[in-house]
Amino acid sequence: MNIDERKIKILEAIIDDYINTAEPVGSRTIAKKYDLGISSATIRNEMADLEEMGYLEQLHTSSGRKPSDKGYRLYVDKLMHVTNLSVEEEYIIKNQLLNAALYEVDNIVKKATEILSELTKLTCIVKKPSVRKERIKSIQLINIDTHDVLTVIVTDRNNIKNTVIRLKKAITDDILSRLGQVINKRLDNLTIEEINLEVINSLNNDLRGYEEIYNAIIPVLYESLNTTEISDIYLEGPANILNYPEYNDITKAKEILSLLYNRNSISGLLDNNETISVRIGEENGIEGAKDCSVIRASYFLNDNALGTIGVIGPTRMPYSKIISIMNKIIYEINDNISNNFLDDR
Repeated sequence: MNIDERKIKILEAIIDDYINTAEPVGSRTIAKKYDLGISSATIRNEMADLEEMGYLEQLHTSSGRKPSDKGYRLYVDKLMHVTNLSVEEEYIIKNQLLNAALYEVDNIVKKATEILSELTKLTCIVKKPSVRKERIKSIQLINIDTHDVLTVIVTDRNNIKNTVIRLKKAITDDILSRLGQVINKRLDNLTIEEINLEVINSLNNDLRGYEEIYNAIIPVLYESLNTTEISDIYLEGPANILNYPEYNDITKAKEILSLLYNRNSISGLLDNNETISVRIGEENGIEGAKDCSVIRASYFLNDNALGTIGVIGPTRMPYSKIISIMNKIIYEINDNISNNFLDDR
């Protein structure tokens, strides 16, 4: 059975209506609200065909129909028209991300997630850059009082890790500066994975006579940089998803919250190296996500994917609007990261 142009128009009308109302759609509703030039009876027959083809579902015999995952997939791939953002939305995204870009990648991405959650009214997830892959750009040692030294580790992605180490013996600013130069020379441009036993032994020899600094700096490096990728995930607006009627049922609400706070599952939902992609329902392949859609996109420095941002919500989400917002946000993130880091090098 072919899906002809008339069926396409009816399916598109049903999906648009269901996204807006969250109510199963009947043939009379389509006939009244959408000028398709055909009778309610004809629409009802076409809807039966669309259900048989797998594009629609009927919860009860007497109820209207709602889109299936297959119906949403056709809609996203072929039927949807990406909407333009308002002037205000464009301004919010550009201006707020530009302010965040003054500092580091984390700030840019976190602010982007806040904006995305605010504009979409959905739960947003971000997988930050894995610090294990970041290269050490500089390490500063700064006296803050007689026995406390602040270590400031800056990576090539402008992530900054600050830690205070306490020394038994006071050390002058001059010596601390020279030790910092020695450490930077040895560790410059290395990732945490490249700081192996040979590097550690060489640094030990470099800092001979200053074992207290050596014994403090190595654990600080590992504590600051040796975090796993799965811990580099955070949520913005987790309660937003509960505003959708799909989660009025307490069991479903518990299921979605359980999913959101399961880092392994969330990490799986964000596996992606594409500019933007949409997974619908069963396509997510993760327990608890079969009734959800995830729109996700990676952000890049040059051609290297740094991390991924995603929006998660019911399959009845306004795909067109969200994809518009996501496209703009990813463009601004990539632009800000590129400008900041290329200028620094």
